[in-house]
Amino acid sequence: MQMKAVLFRSPDEPLTLEEVELAEPRAGEVRVKLSAAGVCHSDYRVLVGEWGSVPPVVLGHEGAGVVESVGAGVTHLAPGDHVVLSWTPSCGACRYCVTGRPQLCQVAAVNAYNNLLPDGTTRIRSEGEDVHGYLSVGSFAEYAVVPAQGAIRIEGDVDAGVAALVGCAVTTGVGAAINTHPAAPGDSVLVFGAGGVGLSVVMGAALQSPGQLIVVDIAEDKLALARELGATHTIDAREHDVVEAVRELTGGRGVEVAYEAIGRAESVEQCYEALASGGTAVVVGQVATGQRISIDPMRMSGRELTLTGSNYGSARPSVDFQRILDMHERGLLPLDRLVGERVGLADLNEAFDAMGKGTAPGRIVVDIP
Repeated sequence: MQMKAVLFRSPDEPLTLEEVELAEPRAGEVRVKLSAAGVCHSDYRVLVGEWGSVPPVVLGHEGAGVVESVGAGVTHLAPGDHVVLSWTPSCGACRYCVTGRPQLCQVAAVNAYNNLLPDGTTRIRSEGEDVHGYLSVGSFAEYAVVPAQGAIRIEGDVDAGVAALVGCAVTTGVGAAINTHPAAPGDSVLVFGAGGVGLSVVMGAALQSPGQLIVVDIAEDKLALARELGATHTIDAREHDVVEAVRELTGGRGVEVAYEAIGRAESVEQCYEALASGGTAVVVGQVATGQRISIDPMRMSGRELTLTGSNYGSARPSVDFQRILDMHERGLLPLDRLVGERVGLADLNEAFDAMGKGTAPGRIVVDIP
């Protein structure tokens, strides 16, 4: 079938909205009519060349829609099901999947991370050329053929834009705070970054009844939203030394838990330096290829500090997507507050430009009619 999709061809060229060919789903796959997609910094890193990706690619990995058709052997989904797409489709058989850590799936690490389906191929073609779907999703399009295990059925009446964000930013952030390393009640918590992921961390951390919940950013509108979502203190990194400001707020002690939600080596180091004795820094954001950090291992051992990573919020999408949406419905996670500007597929160049300038409060959502 023919469909419209937004293609990335080179960091030196703008994205283009084109007609492409989408094949039928094969065994173990489904075709989804997309309703909404989120604009994520991971797509931006490909767009500006900070991450390599073999072109052409349909970017986008936050997506929600309705199952239109299913391939052979798919029994847990049916046409008409509402789904959120996962960019780490669980193979269900590798060591990580069977031990409850599907976010580390070995098959996804090989294929999805190379923008291929589990069999190592793609269903999209343009003028005889293979086109990859970013992270086995490719949500900047009218339709997507995805692994059936990467289409997570959801229940309830939820805005498609909110549902799409659960596919990446929300699960990554909330999951880091409630799955990877939850703060204990009364702990001082630092969140570095108040974008879609950082604000999701704030909402997840607020559920843990922390003492101080300190948020760092350089945009006052984002810091204001962080305060509305549960932050007790905010720090403008343009005006203050972050580590000094954190220690001043905590009586010189530092924080028990720090979450880096931007993807900058410098802010990872600052999170680590802001820790109290026995504290844990969680790296949630993903840095540009080749960046490295420098820390003092003597301080790590002497003060029993922990530096750990969180991939996809340590989530089990088949369970956690609905769990998060249920908490949203109960008013515990006001996810609708994350939705900023809503645009169309033809507006993605401008949307990424706003993201790069840091002028886009909230998460930009692409509505796909």
